Amino acid sequence: MSETDEELLRRVMDATASLWNELTYERRQQFFDGETVWETEDYRKRYIGVLGSASAQQAIRKNDQAWKGFFNSDEPDKGLPGYWGNEEDGRDLRWYGRNDQYTIQWGERSRLEIPIGKGLKDEYDLTGRLRLEVRGDPRWGGEQGQLEIQYDEQRDQFRAYQPVEVADSHPRLGAPLADESAALDIGANNLVACTTTTGKQFLYAGRDQFERFRATTREIARLQSKLREGRYTSKRIRRLYRKRIKRRDHMQDALARDLMERLCDEGVSTVYVGALTDVLETHWSVRANEKTHNFWAFRAFIDRLETTAEEFGIEVIERTEAWTSQECPRCGSTERTTRHQDTLTCECGFEGHADLVASKTFLQRHAMVARPMARPVRFEWDAHEWAESSHSHESPKEARTNPQVASGGWGANARRDPTGGIPRL
Repeated sequence: MSETDEELLRRVMDATASLWNELTYERRQQFFDGETVWETEDYRKRYIGVLGSASAQQAIRKNDQAWKGFFNSDEPDKGLPGYWGNEEDGRDLRWYGRNDQYTIQWGERSRLEIPIGKGLKDEYDLTGRLRLEVRGDPRWGGEQGQLEIQYDEQRDQFRAYQPVEVADSHPRLGAPLADESAALDIGANNLVACTTTTGKQFLYAGRDQFERFRATTREIARLQSKLREGRYTSKRIRRLYRKRIKRRDHMQDALARDLMERLCDEGVSTVYVGALTDVLETHWSVRANEKTHNFWAFRAFIDRLETTAEEFGIEVIERTEAWTSQECPRCGSTERTTRHQDTLTCECGFEGHADLVASKTFLQRHAMVARPMARPVRFEWDAHEWAESSHSHESPKEARTNPQVASGGWGANARRDPTGGIPRL
């Protein structure tokens, strides 16, 4: 897009964030004072010159939904609706448009048109709507719903999300090409271990991301210790908090999309994921709880999975995964097994990759796994996308571990690749 178009879009999105923050601040103050949060100033009139009446009202409605979600939530740890950054440190740039507020034309030169306020039109001597070039192709076709535009700071890109309503007769909503299933083990070290009934296994590594998260957390603590008495934060601390969260969210968004694309290619229509209570009970150590609660943000990730899965016609079902991380797939014992880092061993002689074993055991509880397992595929995050690793970085102990090779056996003698371990693809 042109520099002028980008400047206009940024101003519209910044005004949306400013409206959100002002309304959120007033409602938080009312909440703490024990007053109703629904009687507020008319922020629509305050921002109508930049956003236009309909766009301002749409932002207010989104804020209403956030507060209603808070009051209706049975998970109080999710907290009050928060702010979208601030003017000094930078805001989270977003814009919401009702289904009848915008138009998208697809073709060789696809374009999106959104409304802007009269004050902004007069300032830039514009008539009509703001026209923006669009890249990409729609995955679905149908009656358009609410549009959301976000600015991806990591990639310096604007992204548009458009839900559509399709008829029940739509080809992608009919009988799936295959009726395959998958199960996910969400762990503290490896973010996701996935096993499918087609015999595929995927592993998304998480140690490097968590250590980076912890390093930022330590730096925040160091800066807080240097604040003078009575102060609790600073511009630099707030910037680090925002940077830490944005990096995590960007990584999780990309993981959900990469995984669902692969599962769709496998013909998977159902994905089983562990219930929240199972995760909290299993990851009991201080370090693991730090990963589960702070870094991993389990509930938020499940929401991302479900939202992304909808685009592919995949259903996400939460089920108990109790003891899957301790159960030996060879003898079925949960008392004779020992887990050390990524390795699960049993007194019966079994040795395998703990998270991949757990995901397969979890899947077997809910679906038939008849095919032999192919060699697992490992993915690592490079700060922009999830890529297959080029070579193994496993420890010598893990190199001796057979995480289920193409023969389908779970024993340590079923090896085929002399390098061992899980390939970094």
